[in-house]
Amino acid sequence: MMISEVGTRAPQPRPDFERDPIDASDIGEVEGSLAFSERLINNDAARRLAILIVLGLIWELYARWIDNPLILPTLGSTLTTFFHDLMSGVLIDRIATSLRSLMLGYLAGLFLAAALTTIAVSTRIGSDILSTLTAMFNPVPAIALLPLALIWFGLGVPSLVFVIVHSVLWAVALNTLTGFRSVPETLRMSGQNYGLRGIRYVALILIPAAFPSILAGLKIGWAFAWRTLIAAELVFGVSSRSGGLGWYIFEARSELETDRVFAGLLAVILIGLIVEAVIFRFIEKHTVQRWGMQR
Repeated sequence: MMISEVGTRAPQPRPDFERDPIDASDIGEVEGSLAFSERLINNDAARRLAILIVLGLIWELYARWIDNPLILPTLGSTLTTFFHDLMSGVLIDRIATSLRSLMLGYLAGLFLAAALTTIAVSTRIGSDILSTLTAMFNPVPAIALLPLALIWFGLGVPSLVFVIVHSVLWAVALNTLTGFRSVPETLRMSGQNYGLRGIRYVALILIPAAFPSILAGLKIGWAFAWRTLIAAELVFGVSSRSGGLGWYIFEARSELETDRVFAGLLAVILIGLIVEAVIFRFIEKHTVQRWGMQR
């Protein structure tokens, strides 16, 4: 009897509360324009440029202090040599030769990594094969394969492409496979419910979800490929009577032209900065940052 009375009891009305609005007249300006110094601090390019200027200043002061151009030329003399060889076309030809070999090896490595990773995520045996090959060959330095490259392909571009493919393939494949394995199971099941299989499943579900890891692999593969190419060209970089940027550095070292050595190294650094700040930053901005996967 008491339970039925409680169940049918009408709800008690709650008292109303009224509060006066807060006076915000003395808070000040909520939105205002930033000062020029604040805009510079918040600008990535400006901060990186400031770091480069500080490093260049340290270089110049230390070179002037030791006063030995054979060991360390000043930044001014290095820049003079750099722009002189750039305007004369020597440095441009060497850079173009290196970039041609780099693009051939890098694209071939990406193609093989994509093929192996697609097989790995489609079949269990493919995953075992890729894991085994990565564990075997990823620790092997690409430079250690230079003797084999010379024996198999001779002196020239094919040998360079071979060592570049080795340096790119395993880094990209390992990061891609790791990214695929970290994809949430709900996304996997969603793709399977839509009947996606094989390449369509990889392209529409796995790649967008794992793209931060894939992009990290692309960056690592690029860095490995670039430094492997320069190191390989230092050993056998002449092909078709035209050496690359590594051979430019080697020739300068043989002739004890230290300023040209540093000019070649400066070209290597600048190309790396341009690729990182322009190409990969553009990809990040229009993919993972646009998708809200990265700040």
